[in-house]
Amino acid sequence: QVQLVESGGGLVQAGGSLRLSCVASGRTFSSLGMGWFRQAPGKEREFVVGIAWSGVATSYTDSVKGRFTISRDNAKNTVYLQMNNLKPEDTAIYYCAASALGVVTPKASLFAAWGQGTQVTVSS
Repeated sequence: QVQLVESGGGLVQAGGSLRLSCVASGRTFSSLGMGWFRQAPGKEREFVVGIAWSGVATSYTDSVKGRFTISRDNAKNTVYLQMNNLKPEDTAIYYCAASALGVVTPKASLFAAWGQGTQVTVSS
């Protein structure tokens, strides 16, 4: 059983930056594939970015490529999402998720553990 706790959300102006963190506990973090998803009001939850257990393989949804960077520190059981040049359309609740498969995947159904979410609001 994995528990995930996100932090780092907030209100920022367009063009600004935020860094989200997700701390995992309860299972060997270094074996987990990790992902960030987001859900905007009135929309379905969508995949944003994923990282494999090794930290080498990553995958980004097209709308955030070049602006967002995912990384992980297995010694700290933490995955990060650095978000630069934020846009109003990035406004959403951001969720951290863990997959026992250990690989990069955009499929939400393959993530067994989810955090409570952290709100990101980008003003224009």
